[in-house]
Amino acid sequence: MLDRRAMLGAGLGATLAMHLNAAPFPHQTLMFPRDAGAHPDYAIEWWYVTGYALDDKAETAFGFQLTFFRSRLPKTQEMKSGLAARQLVFAHAALTDVRGRKLWHDQRMARSSGAEPGYNPNDAAWTSTRDTNIQLRDWTLTRQGADLHAHINANEFSLALKLAASQPVLLQGDRGLSQKGPDSTQTSYYYSLPQLQVRGEIALQGKRFTVGAGSTAWLDHEWSHQIMPPTAVGWDWLGINLFDGSALTAFRLRDKQGNAVWDGGSFRTRGKLFIFQRGEVTFKPQRNWKSPLSQASYPVEWIVRTPADFYTVRALVDNQEMDSRASTGGIYWEGLCEVWDSNQRLVGRGYLEMTGYASPMRL
Repeated sequence: MLDRRAMLGAGLGATLAMHLNAAPFPHQTLMFPRDAGAHPDYAIEWWYVTGYALDDKAETAFGFQLTFFRSRLPKTQEMKSGLAARQLVFAHAALTDVRGRKLWHDQRMARSSGAEPGYNPNDAAWTSTRDTNIQLRDWTLTRQGADLHAHINANEFSLALKLAASQPVLLQGDRGLSQKGPDSTQTSYYYSLPQLQVRGEIALQGKRFTVGAGSTAWLDHEWSHQIMPPTAVGWDWLGINLFDGSALTAFRLRDKQGNAVWDGGSFRTRGKLFIFQRGEVTFKPQRNWKSPLSQASYPVEWIVRTPADFYTVRALVDNQEMDSRASTGGIYWEGLCEVWDSNQRLVGRGYLEMTGYASPMRL
């Protein structure tokens, strides 16, 4: 979500520990394309793309996720060597085969010198500060003209997708400053691009699919020094492209008893943006699925109350658990879901993320 999205490991925790006493950062007006790029002075950052893809024959449906994470390494910032690793870059990619009811996923990580303005050939990873332009070996997310392009060559699957904006940037929270806890330091800069129109190609185990009409995606970009309140163990997040063109965001951060430490979100329709306030969003689990890998129990069906409506959220495939222990260090659930309104009409499709169920998140 937001805060998404899932910088989970002990190494990242050490990075963030340097910023736990950071003063609240000022509320700056977000400027584009600059703020679509990296913010290397901030401790953590992520670009999160989730979407639904239907092949051009309308026979095969997929969910897909692509996330790039950047983490600042404070102790190396003053090193003069061009080989010094000033940033860590991680990436997760996943593909849900709806008909086959199977999740495929992969992950990458590498160090980066953070060199600007040009690309450093010594780096396996690079993030531009000028616009969205991220490379981690052969995984990329770049802006070309008005469109984003994602290229992922993963184990067993690949994505070559164009993501075309159909709506303006959605600034979350207070004009892009999104609070995640009772303390003002528990805040992030956060914007979204919902209702992205998707074209391109997906390959799975050697079989290729052309992405057809009706395929949509969602991008979240977020950066901060500190997000999670100390009592929070994880979060639940929802980003939904509604069929009428509206966009719904809902999230909560949970304590170990499952109670909300903080909640929020937004609803944008017909050019009007409504920002949810603390206490206006509730998540009520309806059905759980237990992971055979982690033994964690995840709610895969929810009733989510927001000021916009009461929604029923159902995972299209129960097992969409991500094991990222080889990169960000944790296990979380991230998957394609469908959404019904209070009249039990199917009104949208998007992604649900649940962290802190297998073990508490350590940011």
